[in-house]
Amino acid sequence: MTTHLVAAIDIGGTKIAGALVDAGGELLHRVQRPTPAGESGEQVLRAATDVVSGLTAHPLWSRVGAVGIGSAGPVDARSGTVSPVNIPGWRDFPLVAGIRETTGALPVTLVGDGAAIAAGEHWRGAAQGRDNALCMVVSTGVGGGLILDGRLRPGPTGNAGHIGHISVDLDGDLCPCGGRGCVERIASGTNIARYALDAGWRPATADGDTSAAGVAAAARDGHPVALAAFTRSARALAAGIAATASLVELETVVVGGGVSQSGDVLFTPLRAALREFATLPFVRNLEVVPARLGTDAGLVGAAAACWSESDTFLARGAAGT
Repeated sequence: MTTHLVAAIDIGGTKIAGALVDAGGELLHRVQRPTPAGESGEQVLRAATDVVSGLTAHPLWSRVGAVGIGSAGPVDARSGTVSPVNIPGWRDFPLVAGIRETTGALPVTLVGDGAAIAAGEHWRGAAQGRDNALCMVVSTGVGGGLILDGRLRPGPTGNAGHIGHISVDLDGDLCPCGGRGCVERIASGTNIARYALDAGWRPATADGDTSAAGVAAAARDGHPVALAAFTRSARALAAGIAATASLVELETVVVGGGVSQSGDVLFTPLRAALREFATLPFVRNLEVVPARLGTDAGLVGAAAACWSESDTFLARGAAGT
C-alpha cells in the first residue's frame, strides 16, 4: 500500500456517513446525509453516492488507496450485496457495484456495521490491547462484531458476531428478520421506546421526547416503567452476550451506539444480568465497558477493516506515521 488514506463509509438506518481516514485513525474530511430508509433502493443508493462524491471532490482523494464500507446487515461480502433489516429497499442490493460507479477501480472491503465497529474499537478504542472481545452497537438496531485471537473475524460474508439476531425469547415477538424474540427486537432503542409507550409511559418533559433517550431521562428520575424498559433491554443483551461468550470465550464486551449513552441506566442492569446468565467459570467476570469512539466508530472501523489482514499498515497507524 503506497498511500495512507482510506475512504470509509458507514451506512445505517438513520444516517450515511463518509470520511477520509489516515493511518492514525484520524478523520480528515467527513460527509454525512440522512438515510432515506423508507424510499426505494435506488434513492438510498443516491444518498450514499452523494456522500461518496463529497469525498472524491476533496483534494486529498488522490491519496486514497482503498474503500471500506460498514453497512447495516445482513451483508454478503462475497457478492458485494446488502440486505439491511432497517432499509427495506435494499434486498440483495449490489452496494459495492453501486459505490464503484463513483470510486472507480479502488479495492473495496465490505463488512457488517458491527464488524466495522469491532475493528474500530480494537484499533483505537475500548478494545485496544484485548485479544478476545465482542463489540456491540445498541441503537435503532443491535449489531456486533468479534475480535478473536487479536484479529477481526468478520466471517466469510462479513456478518460474524451479529448478536442482534440471536433469539433470547423463543416465544417472543416476530422480528423483521423473520425470527422470534431476537435481542434487537427487545433491546434496541426503538424497542425500548415501544415497550415503554405500550406500558403507559409518557414523557413529562416539555419537548415530548418519546425516543429511547426520553425513556432514559425518565429512568434516571426513577420512573418505574422507564426503568423496567431498560432492565428488559439489559437482560436481553446479557443473554445474548452470555451465549456468545460461551461459544468463543471473551475477555471484554464493548457497548456503543446511541442507547449506550444512557450510561448507568443501561450498564448497571446489564452487568447485574450478566452475572446471572454468565455462570460457567470461563465466562464469569466479563469486562463490560462503554465504547470510546462514539458516532465515528463505524467510520474508523470501516477503514481498519480494509487492512485487517495487514499488520504492517496497522502497526504504521499505531505509530502515527
